[in-house]
Amino acid sequence: MSEKFHQGTFAGTVWNPEQYLKFSDHRNRSSGSVMYKLPYEIDFNLWVREQASALRARQFNRLDYDNLIEEIEDMGKSEKRSLESYLERLIEHILKLKYWEAEYDRNYKHWQGEATNFRNQINRLLKRSPSLKKYMAEVYFDIYQDAIEARSKVFEIPEHKPIPLEKMLDKDFF
Repeated sequence: MSEKFHQGTFAGTVWNPEQYLKFSDHRNRSSGSVMYKLPYEIDFNLWVREQASALRARQFNRLDYDNLIEEIEDMGKSEKRSLESYLERLIEHILKLKYWEAEYDRNYKHWQGEATNFRNQINRLLKRSPSLKKYMAEVYFDIYQDAIEARSKVFEIPEHKPIPLEKMLDKDFF
């Protein structure tokens, strides 16, 4: 978060440090200055709407650049985390279908449904952000190994060659 606290516009009104909450217990002991909560910290949703409004109006002097940049970068990280999670869940369910014989008869339809769901989620995400295909290929082996490690604590997984990503994403594979 930005260390600077500039006067600006928030929620349609001019704001300044005196309008926001002071952290009296967070005084900078060396300078004696008081820290204030920024609009970003007080009401995130309102801050987002104000930033969007400022961008639409091309009123760049109203933008909270530091926090805006941080949020944009976090959006990309969030998409990657979602992809990783969907991929790991898909791998886990395929491993269950392939190797968890003791539970297969009772659960295979559920696992197939879950595998289909995770494939669909991955495909939707890749449709919105095609550049994530390269990232998925880069992280696949590590995610596969993590899934093997986690599932092997629950059921026996014999030594085998990793299932290729293309096969894992194939709707006709399990």
